[in-house]
Amino acid sequence: MDKLAIVILNWNGAKMLQQYLPNVLQYSRDEATVYVADNASTDISLELLYTRFREECRVIELDKNWGFAEGYNKALQKIDAEYYLLLNSDIEVTHHWLTPLIELMDSHPEVAACQPKLLSIFDRDRFEYAGASGGYLDRYGYPFCRGRIFDTVERDEGQYDNRQDVLWATGAALMIRAKDYWEAGGLDARFFAHNEEIDLCWRLRIRGRRVCCVPDSYVYHVGGGTLPKSNPMKTFLNFRNNLTMLYKCLPDSELKHVMRVRWFLDYLAAWEMLLLKRNWGDFRAVFRARRAFKRWRKDFEQDRRQIQASRCIDHIPEQRSFSLLWQYYAKGRKHFSDLP
Repeated sequence: MDKLAIVILNWNGAKMLQQYLPNVLQYSRDEATVYVADNASTDISLELLYTRFREECRVIELDKNWGFAEGYNKALQKIDAEYYLLLNSDIEVTHHWLTPLIELMDSHPEVAACQPKLLSIFDRDRFEYAGASGGYLDRYGYPFCRGRIFDTVERDEGQYDNRQDVLWATGAALMIRAKDYWEAGGLDARFFAHNEEIDLCWRLRIRGRRVCCVPDSYVYHVGGGTLPKSNPMKTFLNFRNNLTMLYKCLPDSELKHVMRVRWFLDYLAAWEMLLLKRNWGDFRAVFRARRAFKRWRKDFEQDRRQIQASRCIDHIPEQRSFSLLWQYYAKGRKHFSDLP
């Protein structure tokens, strides 16, 4: 059994593996076993792994592209470890980056998951969009981070260097106890990609488990994922999965109100994409996402009942009670430290 298994999920990412895997191996192999799970790549990824990295990491070959969520579920089923660390292939790690994470998990059994501080590989003094220094949600399901609100990404000046409980840890570098991962149900494979780590961490918090950011560990992230930022499929997945996550995780006392407000806000966002940005693809993607959520919502009724039955906390403080849209656009509060 491994103490810590670092698991990199790869799909046609030979270039990223060639560039960043040596760095991960250099700074991680003394404290962890490194696995690369390949989602049936059609590029030279497997050839590269078996020729250049055969002695240094273990390879898990999956039979098709299962996406981010189910790809990790399939891979982790094959690994016996106390802790998993889900790591994107476009991450550059740093010397002793694992030590603070392991020490926190070893000394705080009530912590289910944690993340390092995420910085941009292109501007190393600036946070990276995907997780910055730990994530939160507003009342209506909009995610934000210490160091990033919507498209405003702050410079890292040590302002968020304290260890902090958060609602969600980034899937780009997510350390989680194997026991907690499986007891909470793992990543929701139906999401395929986007919002799946937020959904998982929210379920952990509902169960009374803690999620933390450990900024004394830091890594650098290329970011952007497998889809460019302005991409209709990414827009579709983000809207559909976010609505599904809200349906699963919101308490009964909030669900109807939040869903009514989101109906209005989602269509407002769609028309803004069309009228101000002339983006027909994203405009249509929001409408498709709303329809898709309506069609498959009934498939999550049992999930919702189980999640609500597991609830140990009535109020999760990391899910804030304000509207992030109002704070950002009406109040002009662009930084995390400005929020109420």
